[in-house]
Amino acid sequence: MSITSTVKRSRSEPAEVRPLQKGQQTKAAIVDAALGLATQIGLEGLSIGALAEVMQMSKSGVFAHFGSREELQISVVREYHARFEEEVFYPAMSTPRGLPRLRAMFDNWMKRTSVEIDSGCIYISGAVEFDDRPGPVRDALASSVNTWLSAMQRAINIAVEEGHLRADTDADQMRFEIHSLILALHYEARFLRSPDSLQRSLAAFEGIVARFSVAQPPDTTAQVPRRTRKSAAPKA
Repeated sequence: MSITSTVKRSRSEPAEVRPLQKGQQTKAAIVDAALGLATQIGLEGLSIGALAEVMQMSKSGVFAHFGSREELQISVVREYHARFEEEVFYPAMSTPRGLPRLRAMFDNWMKRTSVEIDSGCIYISGAVEFDDRPGPVRDALASSVNTWLSAMQRAINIAVEEGHLRADTDADQMRFEIHSLILALHYEARFLRSPDSLQRSLAAFEGIVARFSVAQPPDTTAQVPRRTRKSAAPKA
């Protein structure tokens, strides 16, 4: 199930678990190891030989599960996306519609990002490696990222429908700015080693939300008028 499809069951409901056959178990283990390598050396650094060495398998054994290095890379992208959904998207679906859900999606995204500051993000590193290289791997990466960003934009639109954000909210712009925060966080924290980058990203998100939120009327009940001049002295 992907983010773009309708969520037909709660993620808290137990799914029917079918035991994987031996070949499926082996392939899943290879993909898991490949994903670990890719976060360190990038998708482009993956090779059948390097993975065979990590898995203590023959090259032909690894090759038999994928058929090509390209298919291995695509399998890693799909696995990364599936884990992203499980950690970021689906938990947010249990929160109320509108701004609470949008905030939960961003909070979950930030939690994952804070971990990936050390391990690396396939979406970001993959974009650098394949931005100008058309082909199935780039297509798989772009599709995964666009799927997530579309889900974020739908959450923004729902927040507008719920009256949490202004009716004239530019959902494209808001989604763009939120995405920009994650990219800036990776650059600041991972490359520049800025110690306060996480806090600044959180503060920036609150600034974006405040700018697009429905304006609250001023609370006049708590305001005490301040005298601008002294009252006239009582007559003797």
